[in-house]
Amino acid sequence: MAQRWVMTGQSEPLQLEEFDPPVPGADEVLVEVAGCGVCHTDLGYYYDGVRANHALPLALGHEISGTVVAAGANVEDWLQQTVIVPAVIPCGGCDVCSRGKGTICPNQKMPGNDIQGGFASHITIPAKGLCPVDVSRLTAIGLTLADVSVVADAVTTPYQAVVQAGVSEGDLVVVNGVGGVGGYAVQIAAAMGATVVAIDIVPEKLAALDPDCAALTLNATGFDGRALKKEIAGFAKANGLRNTEWIIFECSGTAAGQTASFGLLNHGATLCTVGFTMDKVEVRLSNLMAFHARVLGNWGCPPELYPDALELVMDGKVKIAPFVEQRPLSEINEIFQAVHDGKFARRAILVPAAA
Repeated sequence: MAQRWVMTGQSEPLQLEEFDPPVPGADEVLVEVAGCGVCHTDLGYYYDGVRANHALPLALGHEISGTVVAAGANVEDWLQQTVIVPAVIPCGGCDVCSRGKGTICPNQKMPGNDIQGGFASHITIPAKGLCPVDVSRLTAIGLTLADVSVVADAVTTPYQAVVQAGVSEGDLVVVNGVGGVGGYAVQIAAAMGATVVAIDIVPEKLAALDPDCAALTLNATGFDGRALKKEIAGFAKANGLRNTEWIIFECSGTAAGQTASFGLLNHGATLCTVGFTMDKVEVRLSNLMAFHARVLGNWGCPPELYPDALELVMDGKVKIAPFVEQRPLSEINEIFQAVHDGKFARRAILVPAAA
């Protein structure tokens, strides 16, 4: 009998339930979960009243890795393969998918939102977009299959943002908020050849960054908006970098962070909104006109980009091990509370008990 932990109401203790996994239909697979990362999006559903598309009770969790243990018609080749499950699974057959815009597919399925999620022993999902994982290569770099569950969102979301923004050699990139997604954005942008400025308000998060990736770290508590921009401009001048066309990744998911990031716009700049908050901010949109700048949203990552993002991990250009911590799935209620209270410095990965 399979098990999953389900949300029954906002902030109500998650409940353990046993269930019979749905038999995979055509183009579907059943994945035995190796690990599922705890994302702040999960906390948004659980604590903040963000509405999930699936009725309660619902197992949350969309950062999933595991092994395919059953496969339906047309996808039998996936049987026994180790995989990462896309956090957002486009249908692949609609108009927007046919035009390469799968992140806005109206028929997309997101585990833990549209369908039952990964805080479970098993999950039945469409096979579309599964990313194969060579476990022998993982072992060689000291990672497990559970560890790379975070590739499904924490790594691929900033990867998509970096690709969409066109980051390349010689760019000055600013990442605001370097816990979780932001920390990977720093590494990915550096791997693409950019010089990266990292900003946060938590000294420990800044200290955890590899200096080979973050050329400059700034604690935002020591600056107002003007001073922060001036500090970065001084760094750019001192290092022969452009003082135009900065690429800014807003990963803090806070109103204050979003306001600060918008204030860093300069001529030709690109602001990428990666973090999420329910709070509203007040900005002067005319700055976009005056600076001939642009703002880009960022919802997940197309599955076709997952293999390239995973390859950065396999090649050691993006490090996961220092930023994750595996914990038993049975501790989910305690872990949710600890993450919500800011007591978890690393990304928690919940691992089901062995069958």
